[in-house]
Amino acid sequence: MDPQLQKSLENGLSKMNLSLDSEQISKLMAYLQLLIKWNKAYNLTAVRNPQEMVSRHLLDSLSVLPHLQPGALIDVGSGPGLPGIPVAICRPDIAVTTLDSNSKKTRFQVQVKVELGLDNLTVIHERVEKYRVEPFKQVISRAFASLQDMIEWTEHLCASDGVFLAMKGLYPDEELATLPTGYILQNSHRLQVPDTDGERHLLILGRS
Repeated sequence: MDPQLQKSLENGLSKMNLSLDSEQISKLMAYLQLLIKWNKAYNLTAVRNPQEMVSRHLLDSLSVLPHLQPGALIDVGSGPGLPGIPVAICRPDIAVTTLDSNSKKTRFQVQVKVELGLDNLTVIHERVEKYRVEPFKQVISRAFASLQDMIEWTEHLCASDGVFLAMKGLYPDEELATLPTGYILQNSHRLQVPDTDGERHLLILGRS
């Protein structure tokens, strides 16, 4: 692994005031290495440049760490495991489930789970509307088209006192104006992600 990539990760973590131990950093780098390797064959992400993967995938995923609550979390539309796998690496106290309907992407995630020994990670290959289990305290996604879709498609996965964590770019005023009845914006945070262009926001939604 290119030491420059690890330096970029460590510099980014420092700018974000995130403190991780050496084992967590090693696992994040191992995950990145697997993502670079598998991406060549399976097209898991449109981001090809490893340096961009550090900022746009790892640091972007880790930017939510200060805003996570205790309790099980599901990452819906997880793709190659973003943000679910970085969260599972850095928060071993949280039971993380990743859900995606693309079998190539979930096979990759299972390989990551095995190689990195992530006992707190569960990988599910299923369509979101068909996955029925005991609800989670936290439902996170950085891939949904709109807040309305996210809530309507995942509300069965969110506990009555749970929250939806929507990772967005620009602050979505128009989407917030059309939230489904019975749901409110509880909080919003401007995320600072080093070496990325454009705004990043985390919106925390819940039942009113």
